[in-house]
Amino acid sequence: MFDLALIVFGYLVGSVSSAILVCRAFGLEDPRTGGSHNPGATNVLRIGGKLPAAVTLAGDWAKGTVPVLVALWLGDNTAVVAATGLAAFFGHLYPVFFRFQGGKGVATGLGVLLAWSPSVLGLAALTWIVIAGAFRYSSLAAMVAFAMSPAYVFWLLGDPVITAATALMAAAVIWRHRANIVRLATGDEARIGDPMP
Repeated sequence: MFDLALIVFGYLVGSVSSAILVCRAFGLEDPRTGGSHNPGATNVLRIGGKLPAAVTLAGDWAKGTVPVLVALWLGDNTAVVAATGLAAFFGHLYPVFFRFQGGKGVATGLGVLLAWSPSVLGLAALTWIVIAGAFRYSSLAAMVAFAMSPAYVFWLLGDPVITAATALMAAAVIWRHRANIVRLATGDEARIGDPMP
């Protein structure tokens, strides 16, 4: 029961939508209906500028990291630690408090990776920087960084449970970016540095 409570805790923390709450606090339009209609930091940047976006990013990151750190602090086994991270991540994607309308999971997923392994996060961040610098597509960089993360986990940790959890998270991030994939294929995806629509 205690292990289940930790997993539920992770999901509930992940379900707190930073983007929606920040937009309400700053008197901005709902990110689910404004901009790209995605409740994430990039859309908050589009709607309200850098400060609300930075607060959103910090909140999304923290809700991935904190539940996993709690599970680690309480000394739970790897399976529970992995499940708690996944629960926080999927809480962000499908938040129970906000009609299951969540974001794409990049910041929260990175927060989970930080708690699982700072070294894996470092390699994922480096991958993002390299791809973003080469192609100037944030969405492409995020997808490649997450796609590579299971290999980084297996290489650095050698843990099959965390590797499988990371692979599931990567698949979900790519799935949530399916509209971006279409725009990348048609040449309609906005590049980093392009003016916000």
